[in-house]
Amino acid sequence: MEISQYLHRIGYEGPAQPSLETLHCLHCRHLLSVPFESLSIHCGEPIALKLPLLYDKIVRRHRGGFCFELNGLFLWLLQVLGFNAKAVAGRVRNRFTGHYGPPLDHMVILVELDRHHFLCDVGFGEGFLEPLELKSEVEQVQRNGIFWLGLKEDTWVLERRELSGREGRPLYQFTLEEKKLEDFTGMCLYHQTSPSSIFTCKSFCSLHKEDGGRLTYMGWRLISTMGEKRTETILQGHQIPAVLREKFGTQLSGNFKPKDEAIPPPPQED
Repeated sequence: MEISQYLHRIGYEGPAQPSLETLHCLHCRHLLSVPFESLSIHCGEPIALKLPLLYDKIVRRHRGGFCFELNGLFLWLLQVLGFNAKAVAGRVRNRFTGHYGPPLDHMVILVELDRHHFLCDVGFGEGFLEPLELKSEVEQVQRNGIFWLGLKEDTWVLERRELSGREGRPLYQFTLEEKKLEDFTGMCLYHQTSPSSIFTCKSFCSLHKEDGGRLTYMGWRLISTMGEKRTETILQGHQIPAVLREKFGTQLSGNFKPKDEAIPPPPQED
């Protein structure tokens, strides 16, 4: 890995020494530059959790990816820069089905810095822009929403709130047990093949915006969200490659097939 090339990819020009300010800036720049997307699955491109392959795809070929790819590579960057960072596993609550995914459904990063712990996640579409301090039952306000962490026994739950003091919508749950990238190999395959995975059912590409909003391509739609405001533009099939290139900086290869189907719940419901 060439650190300078990675930092150029995410548009980061600040100091690289481990600090809370550096962590915040790296995290934010990553989310503003590298999209969360499922496009490889709909281009016939198999995804393997090998760091050189992830680096080539995301940094050299200017693509995005899903959580195992984005957080796997970002974890590598943080560790190379000297951060005390590790991977932990989570389970995402699917906003379409209302069900939590299987174990090891999601990969998150935990960073210890100055005796405090911070949650990092650059591989989740509607997540937080800046790292969250690992504190239970404290609202953490950011420009793209209010985030709250709850703890029950050894399981943490991340919640997004629309209004302060009001119960919000759970995004995912996780524990603090350290995992390796290869531990997610089975779920990486699951998300590429399962009919109950959002990644197989929907072709999408999503990027955070400086103002706290989000721009998302999904199926045959271009969706812009800012808080409660949402606008949609219907796309023709021939327009999609240009939209991905111009709006997300993504150049597709292979035979891309748009998709936007309903997600059947997994066989074992929670």
